[in-house]
Amino acid sequence: LGPHPLLVDALHTRLVEAGWRTRMDDATRRTGAVVLAAAGSRDPEAAEDTGRTARLLADRLGVPVVPAYASAAAPTVADAVRALTARGRTRIAVASYFTAPGRFARQCAQEAPWIAAAPLGAHPAMAQLVLHRYDESLTTATRTLPLLASA
Repeated sequence: LGPHPLLVDALHTRLVEAGWRTRMDDATRRTGAVVLAAAGSRDPEAAEDTGRTARLLADRLGVPVVPAYASAAAPTVADAVRALTARGRTRIAVASYFTAPGRFARQCAQEAPWIAAAPLGAHPAMAQLVLHRYDESLTTATRTLPLLASA
């Protein structure tokens, strides 16, 4: 579905449901971080999209958000957690960039040193985003359809 503020709404909600604080003092913010756990792909555009979503989520939360992957790309969630820990981050959450529970989502959640958010699932923002993308595709298709010759 690509980077979008609605996706960030869903990610944020899932983190809050898992125990992420909506208000943080500066000391807590300095120790907080999030790993955005995605499936992974060899396609550079997929990694770019995950990175853009991580930046949007970081802007929302006010803490570093590092993209990480279950397969086919680096860093892994465990590697991202280690890197953040080395930078002094101790309250590290894992945000699930998965639409449904499954092996990858469980595997990534197990790497969370603090909290792990549930997959995006049936969050209302996901439905809104699907409809938004559908509307965009209709608009694009209408503009690119060839004109039919009259009989």
